[in-house]
Amino acid sequence: MSETLTRAEAPSLVEPPTGHIDDFNFFIGDWKTRHHQLVGRLVGSTTWRDFGGVSQVRKIMGGQGNLDDNILDLPTGAYRAATVRTFDPASRHWSIYWIDARFVGIEPPMVGGFDGPHGLFFAEEVQEGRPVVVRFRWTVLDADHCRWEQAFTEDRGLTWEINWTTEFERSAEPVL
Repeated sequence: MSETLTRAEAPSLVEPPTGHIDDFNFFIGDWKTRHHQLVGRLVGSTTWRDFGGVSQVRKIMGGQGNLDDNILDLPTGAYRAATVRTFDPASRHWSIYWIDARFVGIEPPMVGGFDGPHGLFFAEEVQEGRPVVVRFRWTVLDADHCRWEQAFTEDRGLTWEINWTTEFERSAEPVL
């Protein structure tokens, strides 16, 4: 899955969108997840794998941040991961940090914010030795459903390869 934009439509990768301290309030709680992940990134792959999982999200630092604890049920075995999000009131940007139990360290933050029910976050990273820009796109569908999408670009936003989507459905029961 990919999308191509004209240069005028390509988002600014220099200044990510700003947000508000309440942007992630919709996400607090327990979630069942359905992941759709591209098997090979930036190699022209069209093979996807689907798997489930759960996520539990809570506020930290008096609401200036939040933390989610995740179980991802890959076909090859489950693993744990966490996301720490912090809000900087001066810049009005959120920083999103991914922590994966399979690897040591914390990935560079994704930075951005929400405009209504849509959030955009960007970071520059290196994937398989190649510089890429990573985009997270959040969409709040309603009080019990939201969607997250990850995409990579090697041409500063003219073309994006969507390589992972997650559908979230709120759970009435604790998931962890």
